[in-house]
Amino acid sequence: MSSMDSKLNVSEPSGPFREPRESVFSFDYAIQRSTWATPHGVRAKVSIPDELEVLRSRLLGAVSGSPGQQLVISKILSKKIADWKMQVAEGEGMLAERRDTMLPPFVGPLAHLFPKLEALFEQGRDAVREDIRKRVGI
Repeated sequence: MSSMDSKLNVSEPSGPFREPRESVFSFDYAIQRSTWATPHGVRAKVSIPDELEVLRSRLLGAVSGSPGQQLVISKILSKKIADWKMQVAEGEGMLAERRDTMLPPFVGPLAHLFPKLEALFEQGRDAVREDIRKRVGI
């Protein structure tokens, strides 16, 4: 039985962490399949200018708010982007092997995955906007 045949269990991530010398937030997940003896780590990196800001402007337009509100919006949306990136990576077979993995931003060599991220964003847009409205008041 291949590892893709067993369901992937993904923990709630820890983060966001600000990566030194990179304009990204990262989230750490533990993943495990029933066929694996131990969980493995995945670090999903969300590019602030190329993913977070692009999707934030599509979601909220030119909405402003206090610095605290902006921080909460960034945290909510960057976590959601990281979750969507995990879905894309699983669909692409990037999480099939038993090893720790790093998911870089979907730019440059992985730019072909950004449309899949955008599709998940479009599906979840209303729910994310409502979550932000409830938690931030914007």
